[in-house]
Order: sequence, then C-alpha cells, then structure tokens
Amino acid sequence: MPAEIVAERAFTSRPTLRRIEAGDHGVGIGIYAAVLQALGLLDGLGELADPGKDSVGLALASEQLPERVRLRRPRKVEESDDGR
Repeated sequence: MPAEIVAERAFTSRPTLRRIEAGDHGVGIGIYAAVLQALGLLDGLGELADPGKDSVGLALASEQLPERVRLRRPRKVEESDDGR
C-alpha cells in the first residue's frame, strides 16, 4: 500500500509516517495505533504489552524470586489447667 494512502487512512501526515519508519521516539503511541489500524495490523498491538510473551522480562522476574521459602509451623495452643 502506498505511503500516502497509509498516512491518509491513519489521519496523519507523510512526514510523521517517515518518522515512524525511522523509529523516531517522539511519535506518540496513538499515531502508531492509527497506522497499524490503517494497515490492518491493530490486533498485534495488544501482544506487545503481553507479559506472558516477554521472555526477557519473565527471566528477570524469576531471578528476583527467592530461592527458598520457609513456612512457619503453626503455634501449638496450650491448654489451660481447667481444660479450656
């Protein structure tokens, strides 16, 4: 699809589309979403933030987990002299 049509369907300008293509960090996420919508790829946007698909993030999180968790024993309740 020509860039002019993508820009028109995304309600943005061709220079903004060039900034997206160049990886400019100043372009808002809403513009990215509009371009993905124009290209029919908006469904993939949700997968970008899916923690279950972030193997690096999951590995870092598992490194921060304690190696062993010690469970406390329940305290015994001592009976009083009168049987209560």
